[in-house]
Amino acid sequence: MKRYLTLIFLAIGALVLIFGLRIDSQWTGAASWGLTLICLIFAAYYTKYIPDEKRTKKRK
Repeated sequence: MKRYLTLIFLAIGALVLIFGLRIDSQWTGAASWGLTLICLIFAAYYTKYIPDEKRTKKRK
């Protein structure tokens, strides 16, 4: 499941930006970009769980 968290956090970040920037009130732009930045940080963190095909081929 951890290998899919990168994709999930990228999708959540995109959805936050789409919906957050459509709402026209004070500070929603800054809040949506902040939440998107947090989602991108988590997505970058969970990239270490994506399997590397080059390493698995070398082991065989």
